[in-house]
Amino acid sequence: MFVTDSPSPSAPLGRPCRHEALLALPAQEAHVSAARHFTADLLETWHVPARERDSAVLIVDELAANAAQYGRERMTVLLVLDDGTLHIVVTDSGTAVERHRPDLAPDEHGRGTGIVQCLAQSTEVHQTRSGREVRACLRCSS
Repeated sequence: MFVTDSPSPSAPLGRPCRHEALLALPAQEAHVSAARHFTADLLETWHVPARERDSAVLIVDELAANAAQYGRERMTVLLVLDDGTLHIVVTDSGTAVERHRPDLAPDEHGRGTGIVQCLAQSTEVHQTRSGREVRACLRCSS
């Protein structure tokens, strides 16, 4: 596991400080809870209000679970709090996600991206040379 947290050294008066943190983990379901706890603890330290913090933790939980399921070797969780917006970026080393999996019960799987889309103000999914990147943005009240 690799963690960094780097607040910007100076922000103009009256403007919120920019924070950025990265967590790198093996893409395994056993590490999803670490991503969830990392997010909750960090956002509390950054003084993100409880409602937005809870939404962000759920977003990270769903995206990390997908990364653990479909990623091959590693996953990363990048959190950036900048000017009242929390940017959540989860990457994995997997290939494109298969949309229909008949071997999985519909009541247990397939709702994660819908939950993320409901909670976030915007979401994006990109296939990169090294894997998949999912971005979600969440506005945070002061």
